[in-house]
Amino acid sequence: MTHESPAARLRALWAAGDVVRTAGAHDVLGARLAVRAGVDAIWASGFELSTAHGVPDASILTMTDMWSAAQSIAHGVAPVPVIADCDTGFGSSANVIRMVQLFEAAGVAAVCLEDKQYPKLNSFIAGKQELASIAEFVGKLLAAKNAQRNPDFAVIARTEALIAGWGVDEAIRRGQAYVRAGADALLIHDKSPNGEGVREVLARWRPGVPVVVVPTTYPAFGVDTCRALGISTVIWANQGIRAAAQAIEATWERILRDGHAADVERTIVPMRTLFDLQGMTAHTAAEKTYDRAGVVPTRAVLLHAGSHADEQTLAPLTAGAPLAALDINGASLLERQLTALRQCGVTDITVVAGFRAEGLPESDARVVVNTDWASTGEMGSLQCAGRDDRRTLVCYGDIIVQPELLRRLLRCDDPAVIVVDRTPSADSRDPVRMPGERNGPRFLSPEAPTPVEAIGEGVARANAEFTGLALLDAEHFDRLVASANPRQSLPAALAGIPLVALEVTSGWLELRSFAHYETACRQTVR
Repeated sequence: MTHESPAARLRALWAAGDVVRTAGAHDVLGARLAVRAGVDAIWASGFELSTAHGVPDASILTMTDMWSAAQSIAHGVAPVPVIADCDTGFGSSANVIRMVQLFEAAGVAAVCLEDKQYPKLNSFIAGKQELASIAEFVGKLLAAKNAQRNPDFAVIARTEALIAGWGVDEAIRRGQAYVRAGADALLIHDKSPNGEGVREVLARWRPGVPVVVVPTTYPAFGVDTCRALGISTVIWANQGIRAAAQAIEATWERILRDGHAADVERTIVPMRTLFDLQGMTAHTAAEKTYDRAGVVPTRAVLLHAGSHADEQTLAPLTAGAPLAALDINGASLLERQLTALRQCGVTDITVVAGFRAEGLPESDARVVVNTDWASTGEMGSLQCAGRDDRRTLVCYGDIIVQPELLRRLLRCDDPAVIVVDRTPSADSRDPVRMPGERNGPRFLSPEAPTPVEAIGEGVARANAEFTGLALLDAEHFDRLVASANPRQSLPAALAGIPLVALEVTSGWLELRSFAHYETACRQTVR
């Protein structure tokens, strides 16, 4: 499969015979907005770039400045063609050679050179508009054409004869010389109120190459007029930055007048639009697929829907509030869970609330509410969390976990991993049977996860306890929530899929009694 290059695409647009509608831009944002609106090509505008830098459009910016902007735009909108405004070529013919090499390699479709003397002055500024000699400019055009390597790359010659007041005859004389020198297109620049100069040139001479116009001072000169006159390309070279300047100034004036941004928020684009223009969707998709430098892309789901009404000794501390709000040595339980996850690189966190959801501590985690929390189990809450293309780390809402344990779990590559404690207490709530037995008071946990024989209520010969931590890839998570009854507990649902277990003897603490709470307060730092 072949992909059409931007240069080839510009050539094809010219060959199609209709008007190529081209928008000026100085950065990728402006270019992408124009492309979204439907333009055919982008003009990497020297005027816009100079304005954005706060300097006059008078050859103050360097070749590097212009090249860097054009390269960013070309990469940002490819395969839409970008025509780079290259002023007078940044110096002599030797500079032009270097310019073509750089801009062609940057992916731009065409460069445009104007026949003024260096340093140039913006064409709409009254005063001195000195032209280079025909011989000097023809030399630059020949140098540009000899330097290009891609045969589709185009060199546009721009004559400023009408701008300098030298008249139509001189514009035609120069245009003829430039076409003979190999120019791929001719830009006839004019600042008359109605484009009279362009009209007269084309009435007397047909260049034989695509003709380009920039109707800044004659804005009514539109696509239909261009089509009727045989003009190939129209460039609206500076309307974008002028519109932006007006909108930005008006926005700040309104914010300062009102003293807040509430009204402005209703008139400006939402953040999601800018995320879209940035390419954030593609970025996060690639991150999910390829980023393996740290934690494999993982989201976490914290199960905080239950009322924990059976934990009578904690009742005085949790009356009227979810367990997530329980203060543990100066920080809420939820805050401690979120901090531990973020220290391990897990930042996409969903909290499933239910009982007293309005009392959930404030955080930047995503919150969903299981409105049926009173009649459903942990699987009902997991189903509220929704599916995801990444791995899902499931965590009970009534446990504190040390980051070291979380990091160890997150390093596992197995599709369905749970964490089990090989020192179960007499009142273990989620029994697990692992192969083999603990031997003696000392115990070394296997470094790699080992298969689980059985999990859930009624397991015979249990020798471990499920800690409330499970790490599932997208396939196993989807299978788990799709097949489970919402009233099921997490261990009961996990019993239906092949599991391996990371065996530990410490690193976590559950909060099911006042004694547990006392231990948590002693063992956590402020």
